[in-house]
Amino acid sequence: MEENKQVSNQKYDCLLFDLDETLYPLSSGLSVEVTKNIQEYMIEKLGIEESRVPELCTSLYKYYGTTLAGLRAIGYSFDYDDFHSFVHGRLPYNMLKPDPLLRNLLLSLPIRRVIFSNADKNHAARVLNRLGLEDCFEMIICFETLNSTNKGSDLVNESNISSTGIFDINDYYRHPDLELPKTPIVCKPFEEAYEQAFKIANINPQKTFFFDDSVRNLQTGKRMSLHTVSVGTSHKAEGVDYALESIHNIREALPELWESSDEKSESVTYSGKVAIETYVKA
Repeated sequence: MEENKQVSNQKYDCLLFDLDETLYPLSSGLSVEVTKNIQEYMIEKLGIEESRVPELCTSLYKYYGTTLAGLRAIGYSFDYDDFHSFVHGRLPYNMLKPDPLLRNLLLSLPIRRVIFSNADKNHAARVLNRLGLEDCFEMIICFETLNSTNKGSDLVNESNISSTGIFDINDYYRHPDLELPKTPIVCKPFEEAYEQAFKIANINPQKTFFFDDSVRNLQTGKRMSLHTVSVGTSHKAEGVDYALESIHNIREALPELWESSDEKSESVTYSGKVAIETYVKA
């Protein structure tokens, strides 16, 4: 893009943004609805006993980055589109309001901007549309970008799967030397997701700021040479370079991102709606 040529010699040439609870606050309440829908899916679609679901959901998120990735790892097979439709398709997106302040901040930046989310493309598009940010990013790297389109029929490591076909995560608590089954899903906070994102978006991590609300996502990013910014808290955990109570504090915390625009560069703008990357690894 012509815009990218303007900033190629800058100290920083890309801003990588998580989506949920980064571009809008946790206080919106949308994440509570997501959790509720995930748990309902596990009960209604996968037949998991209701009393087991909250703890299982938490454990899978802890070990696998997302509940979806964990469910696939322990042996459940399901259609990814069906999962996303059930979990995100029923969300009350009207809980999110347009954010003209953030829009103006983003559009004033002389650096290209990319979304990096574990969510599916439809959810990402709806969130950006509700926030009024649909033309503020060069591309969206999302679930479909990082994962094959085989609708959940990909293979899992069955070495620790029981005769019932499902790995009991409680066995891992009782026997921590036991090997956890691997997931076929590529997602944050695991390094493969970052490696793919860098390749797809042509990102130099040493010249990129990464904004996320998840400390473990940021810690992986730091290991991958990204400059890390925690959003939603003023506490700087290990592996975090900057901490913002709100994404709206970006200019006061990182004024250097605008320095070149004050002197010689124009802001980077994108015509039309954001491009959703649908790259699939071979």
